[in-house]
Amino acid sequence: MNNLFKKRELNFLVQLIVLSALLFGIHAYLNLHFAKNAVLFFPLWHIYVFHLVTVVIIYTLINYRESIGKTEVFNAFILGMLLKMILAMVFLLPWILAKPEQKIYDLINFFIPYFIFLAFEVYAVTRLLQKK
Repeated sequence: MNNLFKKRELNFLVQLIVLSALLFGIHAYLNLHFAKNAVLFFPLWHIYVFHLVTVVIIYTLINYRESIGKTEVFNAFILGMLLKMILAMVFLLPWILAKPEQKIYDLINFFIPYFIFLAFEVYAVTRLLQKK
């Protein structure tokens, strides 16, 4: 593997893990104080593992394609976003089929981190592409 690829990947992983730990801590704290009585369908850590894995897969794909000299990484990024949306629907399918009583808490618990991770991912990929 390319040294530049490894360096960027390690830097991204460290930033992503710090962001994930910080967000998880804040999210768990807020759930503890504001949603004590809510029965959540997915444990919070399942949601964060899902987001963490999808972001790592997409960024690694983009980083790899860019490091081997492919110039059309934007297409791969858009395809990755489409795949991520499909995987999100598959992840949420048991929840959708179960018809839970408290829908709003589950939606908030999934989609607020989804958009925060998405923003971080777009920022990281944009920064990677601007360094050319």
